[in-house]
Amino acid sequence: MGGGVALLDYDNDGRLDVFFVNGGAPAKTGFARSGPKHWNRLYRQNPDGSFSGVTEAAGLAAAGDGNYGMGVAAADFDNDGFTDLYVTSFGRNVLYRNTGKGTFTDVTARAGVGAGGWSASAGFFDYDNDGLLDLFVTRYMDWSLAASKACGDGVPVYCPPATFPAIGNLLYRNRGDGTFADVSAASGVGRALGRALGVAFADADDDGDVDIFVANDGMEQFLFRNNGNGTFTERAVEAGAALSDDGKPVSGMGVDFRDYDNDGRPDIVVTTLSRQKYALFRGLGDGQFEYASLASGLGAITSIHSGWGTAFVDFDNDGWKDLFVAQGHVMDNVEKLDPSLRSHEAPLLAMNKQGHFERGGQAFAAAAGRGVAFGDLNNDGAPDAVMSTLGGPPVVFRNRGGGGRWLTLALRGTRSNRDGAGARVFVNGQRQDAGSAGSYLSSNDRRVHFGLGPALTAKVEIRWPSGRVQRLAGVAANQILSVTEAGDK
Repeated sequence: MGGGVALLDYDNDGRLDVFFVNGGAPAKTGFARSGPKHWNRLYRQNPDGSFSGVTEAAGLAAAGDGNYGMGVAAADFDNDGFTDLYVTSFGRNVLYRNTGKGTFTDVTARAGVGAGGWSASAGFFDYDNDGLLDLFVTRYMDWSLAASKACGDGVPVYCPPATFPAIGNLLYRNRGDGTFADVSAASGVGRALGRALGVAFADADDDGDVDIFVANDGMEQFLFRNNGNGTFTERAVEAGAALSDDGKPVSGMGVDFRDYDNDGRPDIVVTTLSRQKYALFRGLGDGQFEYASLASGLGAITSIHSGWGTAFVDFDNDGWKDLFVAQGHVMDNVEKLDPSLRSHEAPLLAMNKQGHFERGGQAFAAAAGRGVAFGDLNNDGAPDAVMSTLGGPPVVFRNRGGGGRWLTLALRGTRSNRDGAGARVFVNGQRQDAGSAGSYLSSNDRRVHFGLGPALTAKVEIRWPSGRVQRLAGVAANQILSVTEAGDK
């Protein structure tokens, strides 16, 4: 099921670096991680676009025996200007603080975010708009090595998720002193028991408070509405974002929470197992959604596929966000059960034609794809992707560019959190909710990218989490622009 990928600029040299989460070797007590083969890995990007392994030098080699690595979240949780890392596992999660000197320090115990059990995706966001990034952690199920078993009649298969008890997710509130408070119960998010894998954030109802969407495996999805008072209400069923059009649950894995049809309202995509169609929920406003997999064309091109990491990204810079999905069945012996399915699949690139998706013409090699992180590796305005695979090397998808113009915004909050996570950004009729969370187990480039099509300039409006609104007119296309929070409320 692993592993996650993060794109982050950990040394602030203007170039994205790459962090991979590894699994672990079976051992008598959990999993062995001390050998280099099973370390997580950090690669620093060099000026010529190549990468150098810096895992040990950065202090990230000790993944922790007993842990099986799953996901990663990257963000500046302490507002010191350097991106930190949070790594999830079956076992103990680890928070690594970036020292600003090219190294990381394990601050998990002091921070109080070790969690436990089976954690999957995680993401930093500011749910109470106090300028401090809080932490949401999904948990997959109440499972242990002792409880593990195989299912199937004749051909062994993984047991359905419902075989094991559901469990609540975790929410940690940032106190601002390097520690977090576990508010899972008090906030209400821990009371909704699920089998969570993916998480993404956006302000679904435009009330200024960030909401949470959680992809659950084999049951209804979760949409936690932010009540603005430190609590959340799970309302996916009422909002129309819990089930497929025929009222059935889906096997939710990866997720993105972004406006794909340029109507100014965030939409949701959830990747699923084969025979289910990837679920697309189109935002209607006021936190309501409609199932749009069939109407958008996405259902027709995904019904036999199994998807994991995903995101809406404008790869050809035409002003419409396309969709990339890492694919591959969860069972490596699925061909024995259904000869029409494959354990290894080519990734999907679905091009957005003004709100309707069509399969892209490029052929990719088949793989057991899982985590994917998205970002502009070479700062050329054409977003790239980095995908992890099971039992094989990762894959870097370098975007050759589509001819359209572009604008990338690097936000820096002052009253808001320094990353600007949660800011609602509007450019030439498009919307992006800033943040690095999403996909599957992974963490994206936190910079906000827009394709501009033929436009030479852009009109920008940023609604910061603090409530400040900042407007920029006549911004030249084809640049990475740093924007520091300013202006009046």
